[in-house]
Amino acid sequence: MRRLRARRRPAGALRAAMLAGAVAWALPAQDGAAAGRPARIVSLNMCTDELVLRLADRDRIASVTWLSRDPRNANMAEAARAVGVNHGLVEEVLADRPDLVVAGAYTTRPAVALLRRTGVPVHEFGVPRSIAEMRAQITEMAALLGEEARGARLVAEIDARLAAIAARRPAGHPRAVVLRPNGFTVGRGSLVDEILTAAGLDNLAADLGIESYGQIALETVALSKAQMLILNDTPGGRPSLAGEVLHHPLIGKLGARLKLVALPSRLWTCAGPSVLDAIDLLAGAAGKTR
Repeated sequence: MRRLRARRRPAGALRAAMLAGAVAWALPAQDGAAAGRPARIVSLNMCTDELVLRLADRDRIASVTWLSRDPRNANMAEAARAVGVNHGLVEEVLADRPDLVVAGAYTTRPAVALLRRTGVPVHEFGVPRSIAEMRAQITEMAALLGEEARGARLVAEIDARLAAIAARRPAGHPRAVVLRPNGFTVGRGSLVDEILTAAGLDNLAADLGIESYGQIALETVALSKAQMLILNDTPGGRPSLAGEVLHHPLIGKLGARLKLVALPSRLWTCAGPSVLDAIDLLAGAAGKTR
């Protein structure tokens, strides 16, 4: 019995040893990474998926998340169908033989921790809270992928579109409020607040002192002096209890006195070029408010 017990390993240590062995088999030659251009990139977050798909050649992308193939939620669904997909599992990642893994700061935590323990290169990205941080993240990703020129072009295109929108937006600043599933809205210190500002709108939630994300009662929306209600919805999405508030009978009645704007969540869920589509749509709606 003593000899048998001596040979046993804790479950965690056993799995780590198995993963280490898997890495020895799975890791590819590092020629691409050594040259500053990773050759087999894996993304574990839908927002990093989008940047990788915009900045890297398809033959350098081993896989992105399965979520990015859904056009209801992702902006690069067609491109995502041209590369492999993963579900955030360590075993899948190792089978892809990556020389770079990119992930979000708040997702796939167990997978990221295990990948770091096995020595796989992992780079995490935070959630931008402003357009400036969005630009910086695009530049950071481009440098990581060895695609600085593409990153610079993408940032330049964003700035050009922002300038064009600013030149034609109306002089007034209609008051608007965002309503998301479960009655959430978005206030100061968020990318969404900057999106509204860039579109020429005043964010009611920010005026109410709401910081970042917080809930707002439908009664507050109804009694406010907002001129626009922005419904953050997913066209064609599955019914859910969280989304019921967006279809409340009161919303239809409010449409008689303020402008209702349906904004697909994919346009501003991730900080990337599609944010400009959201700004453009809202700026156009701002010019038609009554």
